[in-house]
Amino acid sequence: MKLRKSAAVAAAIAALSLTATACGGKDGSAGDKPEGPAKSGGKELSYTVKKDVSIDSSVFKAAKKRGKLIIGAKADQPYLGFEDQSTKKRSGFDIEIAKMVAADLGFSPKQIEWKTVDSGARETAVSKGDVDLMIGTYTINPERKKQIDFAGPYFHAGASLLVRKDEKDIKGPDTVRGKKVCSIVGSTPLQNIKKPKYGAKVTELSKYSECVAQMLNNQVDAVTTDDAILMGYAAQNKGKLKVVGETFSDEPYGVGLKKGDAALQKAVADAIKAHQKNGDYKKAFDATIGISGSKYQEPPAFTDPK
Repeated sequence: MKLRKSAAVAAAIAALSLTATACGGKDGSAGDKPEGPAKSGGKELSYTVKKDVSIDSSVFKAAKKRGKLIIGAKADQPYLGFEDQSTKKRSGFDIEIAKMVAADLGFSPKQIEWKTVDSGARETAVSKGDVDLMIGTYTINPERKKQIDFAGPYFHAGASLLVRKDEKDIKGPDTVRGKKVCSIVGSTPLQNIKKPKYGAKVTELSKYSECVAQMLNNQVDAVTTDDAILMGYAAQNKGKLKVVGETFSDEPYGVGLKKGDAALQKAVADAIKAHQKNGDYKKAFDATIGISGSKYQEPPAFTDPK
């Protein structure tokens, strides 16, 4: 039985590496269970697409000319940024935020070109113009702001720990000394858990779904990243995984965009604020990460864009 389980998890990891996204799979797998579209009152969420939008932005003008807005996103984060491999449809809170912004910029869901971007490649993708916007659990921090600009924050998360359901020793960051803890390259939680004060044996992978697969296979003891992400994995692996301890970092999520594009930055910020005000934001939250156990919090105040 153990051999079959190990083989199944290994196959899942291999498939993830090949596709650069999560794969549609079995119930209780590492973030690859289809979620379906976000709904409120039984209806799929939708946003009115504005017409005749004009923004003095080279990125926006290029997007209008091509007829598509290219948005970088995550594909293997349940309830946040997820792609169902059988249908190629995206779902999650960040996906809804992206649709809100796109609508206010004049782009319908069919005019969004999604591009899965790994955490370590986000600044490069934005600065090189591979994506017009990056919306994927993207923490705003000083180092990243040297390379790109942000609109936000639109949500506050915090680093936490995901462990197996029967784990009793790990209760927070101060209890991981000597334990194998997995996180991903290019993430702020990785830099945090590598601090000497925690004393963890850190495993660095390219995707959180790979970290979760290794934990299910007893190769690592815990996974660390933002609590909202971990709750999604716990929800999709009920009876197998749990989130423990209090959050131990501040992770303000923002929309990444090309540095110096103040007009587009303002337009994105205005779009998010408008949808927060009209109730779309809360509906999206309740229909996505709210289902996984995250408690609703009032949207944070936007920071000075400079």
